[in-house]
Amino acid sequence: MRVAVVGTGVIGASWTTLFLLHGHEVVAADPAPGAEERLRAAVAADQRRLSFTSDLAEAVANADFVQENGPERADLKDELFTVLDAAAPPGTILASSSSGLPPSRIQRACTAHPERVLVGHPFNPPHLIPLVEVVPGERTDEAVVEEAMRFYRSLGRRPIRLRQELPGHVANRLQAALWREAYSLVERGAASVADIDAAIAHGPGLRWALLGPFLNQHLSGGPGGIAHVLEHLGPPMEEWWADLGTPRLTPDLTRAIAEGVNDELAGAAEADLVAERDALLSLLLDAKNRTDHL
Repeated sequence: MRVAVVGTGVIGASWTTLFLLHGHEVVAADPAPGAEERLRAAVAADQRRLSFTSDLAEAVANADFVQENGPERADLKDELFTVLDAAAPPGTILASSSSGLPPSRIQRACTAHPERVLVGHPFNPPHLIPLVEVVPGERTDEAVVEEAMRFYRSLGRRPIRLRQELPGHVANRLQAALWREAYSLVERGAASVADIDAAIAHGPGLRWALLGPFLNQHLSGGPGGIAHVLEHLGPPMEEWWADLGTPRLTPDLTRAIAEGVNDELAGAAEADLVAERDALLSLLLDAKNRTDHL
């Protein structure tokens, strides 16, 4: 299969790695100076099936699937998808990695075949994290959604289909809810940045890496399951909701968070942390793949 990767920054390079690891031919496109050199330095896979061009139309002219990873700006998406829609074969799916723009907005630039446009939003880095959020727009054909889901599954991904177009889709909204309260706790002076990170990384985050919020609640409810949890813990949880903060990212709060992160790092090299994180992610995913239900 010939896959075009449009935009070769961090996300595009990771998608390229994933496509190559699964045996696909990849043509990557990015007009930025030095983009090919940066891409080839970042791709952790055999590059014999990787070609590069700065011409977007050339990249997608013979593509079977297009994964777009341009900047998160509506005007730039319009420019990109005007070219992609005109140049790609009519049956080629145009998937955007957009983390927040609704696909119906992206489809406006596609006058030829808007029905083959959708969002295929990964989680960084896509070659490691299995989640892909598949979001159809108002004019997306159902067969296109099903084909995109099949393609992402063939890459070992775990695609989920969204039934509504929402700013930030689903996973980023869930993250934003957690960040909102984490920032509020810093603003209140209730806990340090390091302690908030520790509370998640050494507490519920360990279970969240295995099961989602509903199943974790269900398993904590014993024989009564989630119904028992909601009956007994629902009222106090509603009280907690009422007390959650509504912080604003003021200069003071932004500075406090940045200083807290620097204190937490305590001179540790970020590259080492990234390497350890990715190595542990690989071990965790391998272990999950050896289970029957996770």
